[in-house]
Amino acid sequence: MFNSKQKPTSAPEPTPERQPRVTHTPGAYPPLSPRPDPRAPDSRTQAAAPTAAQVAQLLSDAPKKETTETAMPPIPTVPDLASESPSRLVVGPEVKLKGAEILDCDTLIVEGRVEATMDSRVIRITERGSFAGKVGIDIAEIHGHFEGELTARQQLIIHASGRVKGCIRYGSILIEAGGQISGDIQALGELRSAEHSAAGKEVERASNIKALISSVA
Repeated sequence: MFNSKQKPTSAPEPTPERQPRVTHTPGAYPPLSPRPDPRAPDSRTQAAAPTAAQVAQLLSDAPKKETTETAMPPIPTVPDLASESPSRLVVGPEVKLKGAEILDCDTLIVEGRVEATMDSRVIRITERGSFAGKVGIDIAEIHGHFEGELTARQQLIIHASGRVKGCIRYGSILIEAGGQISGDIQALGELRSAEHSAAGKEVERASNIKALISSVA
């Protein structure tokens, strides 16, 4: 056998890895813009955001919404008759008139205390005024107190602070919320109807009695 030296076999050289290549044709793609930083404020938002002065101006220029509240209309007051007639008597706040009969007075304004009888056109009792007695009047306007016998041939007006007590007769009545009235109260129309009815019954009764006497005779 021949001893022959074998040449050592060398290891095969490694094949170099193939790296991908990207070729770029100038002008084929637009240049990339830098990505905005999300933490940085947007210039468009800053431009669109109104300042405090602009917000205040917008609020001042905005039309204000009108609010409507439901409220009861106030009771009309009796017109002042001083220009129509000089026959006007005013009893001041510190004046007390007692045991008098008031005559030839178109308008009586009571600011103090009065105890009297009166037949006239208009009586007006203020909030601090009071009247006690007998009154025949066309129009009575009560802000204060009245006690006695009152006949308002046309209209009786009682305001919220008014207090009326006694024998009350009226053509028409108007009472504001809060006003009080007590006693013998009756409308003149109803009173006249009752009187006519009573008179008719009395005539009918007299006729029946007369007929009965004639039949007996």
